[in-house]
Amino acid sequence: MTYPPPSEWQDPARSDPSSAPPLDPTRSMADPPVPAQSTGPDPYAPAQPVADPYAAPAYTVPAYPASGHPPAGYAAPAGYPPPGGYPVYPYPPARPTNSLALVSLILSVLGVTSCITAPIGAILGHVARRQIRERGEDGDGLAKAGIIVGWVLTGLIGLAIVAYVLFIVFVVSQSSSSTY
Repeated sequence: MTYPPPSEWQDPARSDPSSAPPLDPTRSMADPPVPAQSTGPDPYAPAQPVADPYAAPAYTVPAYPASGHPPAGYAAPAGYPPPGGYPVYPYPPARPTNSLALVSLILSVLGVTSCITAPIGAILGHVARRQIRERGEDGDGLAKAGIIVGWVLTGLIGLAIVAYVLFIVFVVSQSSSSTY
């Protein structure tokens, strides 16, 4: 089944101007043509050229004596080396502190009261030192302190448990030899 062409359809194979599509696709081919735009001066253009508001201001380099440095008592402008001849560099950005190192120290110190967090803090200190080496972060001192405090408290807690067990064994052995 074939459909008849639309009434405004023009054959593109024809070369006469009536077959050219309209300049404005919303207008019909039957509408009168649109007059061409004038090529005269732009009525909205400014009368004088406008300077670029984002352009860098003109800068002239001051003339210095033969030494290449400013006279005594004057500071060198930006970009010039200081009188010593060495360039001044800004401080490097601060490295972040490893948060696991801080957690390790806190858990190790809390081991005084809870006993179980001291070995956890020591282990986290070892993990934090490895992360610090890999990532280049700060906090190595915190991690070392967490390791030391954690293992010392773990050792003291272990000694206290051994002493408690020996005390219980001693008391039980003394009570079994009584004559009751």
